[in-house]
Amino acid sequence: MSRLRTRTRPPVTLALPALLAVAFLLLPLVGILTRTQWGDLADHLTSPGVVEALRLSLLVSAWALGLSLVLGVPLAWLLARVEFRGKAFVRSLVLLPMVLPPTVGGVALLLGFGRRGLLGPWLEGTFGITLPFHTSGAVVAATFVAMPFLVISLEGALGGLRQSYEETAASLGAPPVRVFFTVTLPMVAPGLIAGAALTWARALGEFGATITFAGNLPGTTQTLPLQVYLLLQDRPEAATSVSLLLLAIAMAVLIALRGRWTGTPVARKSAGTGPAAAEEPPSERNGVPPRQDAPAAADGGHWPLHAEVTGFNRLTLDAAPGTTIAVVGENGAGKTTLLRALLGLTPRAHAALRLGDTDVTTLPPHRRQVAWVPQDGALFPHLSALANTAYGLRARRVPRAEARREAQAWLDRLGVGHLAQRRPAQLSGGQAQRVALARALAARPRLLLLDEPLAALDQTTRAHVRHTLRTHLAGFGGVCLIVTHDPVEAVSLADRVLVLADGETLQDAPPAEVTRHPRSPWVARMLGRNAWAGTATADGLALAGGGRLVVAEALPEGARALAIIAPEAVSVHRDRPGGSPRNVWPGTVREVTAVGSRLRVLVGSAEAPDLVAEITPEAAAELGVADGAAVWTSVKATEVTLVRL
Repeated sequence: MSRLRTRTRPPVTLALPALLAVAFLLLPLVGILTRTQWGDLADHLTSPGVVEALRLSLLVSAWALGLSLVLGVPLAWLLARVEFRGKAFVRSLVLLPMVLPPTVGGVALLLGFGRRGLLGPWLEGTFGITLPFHTSGAVVAATFVAMPFLVISLEGALGGLRQSYEETAASLGAPPVRVFFTVTLPMVAPGLIAGAALTWARALGEFGATITFAGNLPGTTQTLPLQVYLLLQDRPEAATSVSLLLLAIAMAVLIALRGRWTGTPVARKSAGTGPAAAEEPPSERNGVPPRQDAPAAADGGHWPLHAEVTGFNRLTLDAAPGTTIAVVGENGAGKTTLLRALLGLTPRAHAALRLGDTDVTTLPPHRRQVAWVPQDGALFPHLSALANTAYGLRARRVPRAEARREAQAWLDRLGVGHLAQRRPAQLSGGQAQRVALARALAARPRLLLLDEPLAALDQTTRAHVRHTLRTHLAGFGGVCLIVTHDPVEAVSLADRVLVLADGETLQDAPPAEVTRHPRSPWVARMLGRNAWAGTATADGLALAGGGRLVVAEALPEGARALAIIAPEAVSVHRDRPGGSPRNVWPGTVREVTAVGSRLRVLVGSAEAPDLVAEITPEAAAELGVADGAAVWTSVKATEVTLVRL
């Protein structure tokens, strides 16, 4: 569907200067076109001097592009990925040749690399290399002025590339160099190609630095721009023809790039938009996940986990092989930081980590055998589902045929084997998450980290993937940590629930215990409970925000506690209720939402914290419950559970 754009009429005060700017830029080009002697164009361009200059220009620009790629690509990566002192100065050095007058650049090159320059005498005495008045000098001059275009374009592309792709590749066992060549470069290819094209075009048209540093020797340093300069004095018509050639080359490069020189990665189709995304196995289309047998542990071992985490996160974590731990907590609690500390990817926290009998604390991420599935899956968009799944095996030097067989087996187990040749853009969200999970499991990890792996999925797909995940975690010989905000995931997938608050362990217990006695208001609300903090009194709880709560079983006076009230234990009335309830508050309905076949009503009160009640639609209609309605709420003392903090 085409995007609708609002047409606005520009004000004259802006439109007129803009048109004048276009005319100012266009007029010189029109001048070349109108003054070109088209009948003599072929003769001018095929003259011996022009042909020789063109040959030399192509040679010099090709060498300049090669040098720019060899030197500029690592420099762009350094500027985009590494923080170091003096980074602003280095970036200024990169930009300097773009704003420096070319002749000044030529003088600088002479003083640096000339026979009397800083490095020139050493080059000549040691290697016999003399750059001025030599073709190599023209290459150096062209590289000096053209390489910034490559560095800027590629740095922009790298800056727009999410680092989760590279971090995921490292977690699958790929060392940094392999990550760079197999993930980073392919994904920033549009920015690299754009920068390379601009670099070549700029080197082809270089004049000032070349004539100042390398001279103007026919057949040696006299490139096409220098030929134009000479022809302009004796044969201006020929100079115009050669200028037209250079103009045509430059315009062809710019038109071919279509604005990509900013370095922004090319937008890819979002998952689930193509026809292949709609393809599901028949069993999935009927709402039933495919039957799978739980695989054995990746390489037959069992690896208990022991981790002591310091820094922002401060906790000790022990788990037996086959344990799945759900990590929960509000935003900023340190959940993702914990995973990244176990991976060795963050300076915010440090993990002393032991997996089985191996201490991996000092090992880099690619040697820890800790696989990570980020929230978006981070499937490499330039690889098929099969190649994605085999990536970790290939990084561990498994032969290609064996890696592909094992990858296909994992895809089959997770019900997406028929999509092995599809790329991520052709997969639906559920399919992509299954491929990401298959890739992590196929990498033979000893620790599996899943950062909200199901958060982006719809309810039906989430149920399918949750079933698949539960099936395969049952046969995993290591430990799995799952960051989640979904209570169903925490209860159905995990053996333990680790509750974090400000980087520390607030609760670490089985799901049933956390459900019955949550020690965090946030967790209680995540589980659908009302949670009020306060201080125990003789007959109940003095609430932190004011008011009192009467309970059946009180705690020792002065103890800090959390009152847990189930929504279904809250009664809603139009008038003040009589009878046995001892906790009664007037309030106003703020929100009504549907949860399955029941309604949840949020009631605000000046005498108590906000309270969520769960009632039937029939009761809501009878009571006239709607936003803004005045109601009374009540809770029996026996329905309140106090959890000591």
